[in-house]
Amino acid sequence: MSSIPMGGTTTIKIIRRSIHTFLQSYNYFTISSLLALPFSLSVLLSSSLSPDFISLQHTIHFRLRSLFEAAGIPVSSQFFITFNLKLSQTITSAILLLPFTFSFLLITKTSVIQSLNTHNKNPSSNFSRIYNSILQTQLWNSFLIMSANATSFWVLFIAFNCLEKILSSSTSILLFSMVGGIAYSVVIANTMIICNMALVLSGMETRGGFISILKACVMIKRRIPTALSLSLYINITLAGIEALFQFRVASAYANSRTSNPSPLMVLEGFLIAYLYSVIITLDTITGCIFYKSCKIKACKNNLDQEAGRTHGSCLEVKREEDEELY
Repeated sequence: MSSIPMGGTTTIKIIRRSIHTFLQSYNYFTISSLLALPFSLSVLLSSSLSPDFISLQHTIHFRLRSLFEAAGIPVSSQFFITFNLKLSQTITSAILLLPFTFSFLLITKTSVIQSLNTHNKNPSSNFSRIYNSILQTQLWNSFLIMSANATSFWVLFIAFNCLEKILSSSTSILLFSMVGGIAYSVVIANTMIICNMALVLSGMETRGGFISILKACVMIKRRIPTALSLSLYINITLAGIEALFQFRVASAYANSRTSNPSPLMVLEGFLIAYLYSVIITLDTITGCIFYKSCKIKACKNNLDQEAGRTHGSCLEVKREEDEELY
């Protein structure tokens, strides 16, 4: 009889609890999802635009190609052609989505975190405090993501230059390129997980800034597999919704040969965007529940140092978790 690994069991429990929490306060989280609708629409539309339509993406694509070529990287290989295209699309989307990220997305996350933050039930003033906290953290997150990308590219360029004589055949170049791409993906995935956890942590504790990123690193230090699996489920779902939008709306509009989309096409686009918003809300709920589970784990680890007070805190967090489940 096959058994599920401990990390997988924890992930499934957190996902089940997140769905249960969403359904338990369905009306509230439905409104929260509507707040994220402009952000979701901007994400789906930006992923549908061709490189020729956005001059910024074309410029970034050309600059990255020049940068790779100057570093000695084989830009003519299919791997780097695809990698360069996807990277330029990601950078362009991130730039275009900045206003929506700092407004609608953060407001949605603030709304969800406020409803799940059982320690701060003194309403209206808390919303602005939570928003200010996660806004500060999001600014630091942006800087961290840019630093992670810059560092990864710098290491990649140094490696290619140092191993230029060894990488003589096209097979060895392709193999090293794939290894470099995988290493880059791992670095960015871990960076995104830390940034998402830092946002939730700053909202739950109403203290934003770089200290939230440091706390997030410490909190998920021994729970990286669970954090990665949770992120994987969410990202696969979001990617599936983006593909659905491409198939049902973007492709249909491109094949319609009309300048204006039909009302049914617009309605379908809004429904898919709302589904994207619901997943964003679920992602925030999942982050809050994962944060509480990490707090319980930290309390148990520190039980010997602060027996009475820490044990009481553990029981309080555990009781809140049980109330959410039942």
